[in-house]
Amino acid sequence: MVVENALSIPLNIPLGLALTELIAETNMPVIGHHHDFFWERKRFLVNCIGDYLEMAFPPRLSSIQHVVINSLAAFEMGKRRGINVSIIPNVMDFDNPPAPPDEYTASLHTDLKVDPDEYFFLQPTRPIQRKGIEYAFELIRRLEEKVRLVISHAGGDEGNEYREHLQTYAKLLDVRVNFVSGIVNTERGTTKDGHKIYTLDDVYLYADLVTIPSLLEGFGNAFLEAVYHRRPIFINTYTIYSIDIKPKGFRAAEFSGFVSEETVKDVRKILQDREYVKEMTEYNYNLGKQYYSFTVLEQQLQVLLHTCFSRQR
Repeated sequence: MVVENALSIPLNIPLGLALTELIAETNMPVIGHHHDFFWERKRFLVNCIGDYLEMAFPPRLSSIQHVVINSLAAFEMGKRRGINVSIIPNVMDFDNPPAPPDEYTASLHTDLKVDPDEYFFLQPTRPIQRKGIEYAFELIRRLEEKVRLVISHAGGDEGNEYREHLQTYAKLLDVRVNFVSGIVNTERGTTKDGHKIYTLDDVYLYADLVTIPSLLEGFGNAFLEAVYHRRPIFINTYTIYSIDIKPKGFRAAEFSGFVSEETVKDVRKILQDREYVKEMTEYNYNLGKQYYSFTVLEQQLQVLLHTCFSRQR
């Protein structure tokens, strides 16, 4: 059994407890794939279920092979739980590049309400506080260009309060921002009122810049997706990016905690120099293929599965 995040972050406490008891009673071989932990989220730190968290998030059971997505999580697991873990980062199918734009997406700019004379910046995340979207607003304000920021996802389990804050803040800074989760989904289709639904893959292909100003990430799916779609990136050097991703040599318009004038200059160059962007994004794609491809995942999974079945026998 492969358990995705249900034994690490307590969004469904009964499920985590039930899985832990099942695994303990049957001794079945399990891979626990952990993306987020309760100690990484401020809202979970004050609680009255410390014994449940200690028991099941994650559990210490010999039949579970624990897998995390970054080196800091591996360190914390060893320190907090005394558990040895494997590190397998998130991956994309770099051996098969994304399909180019087609006839279906010809109306994408219009449907996202991005004007022809505007630059299209994509924030491919939920509008939640740890995404630091205010920094994208500041960048746009300081560029003094016509820019439209498109936020692709809904708030999800963290509510809409931050989205409302962003809408107010955008008005204060005179920044154009669109929330388009109603027409972006996992598959193409049509809404009830007849509007096209696009995939996130469709949207990436048209972005002039992908903004990832996150304060905290378990790894950074948005970064890998932008690399896979050969898009230039504006990114905050959050901890995991600095430790696990940046040392591999990826190139982006970076900032560390505040948007400097140098970062603004980097973004201006991205917007004005197509050859520079082409060279940068191709370089990043090749690095992604080297470190974060399905081929790399397959090699690591073979080791995990061999261990699982060896234990079972």
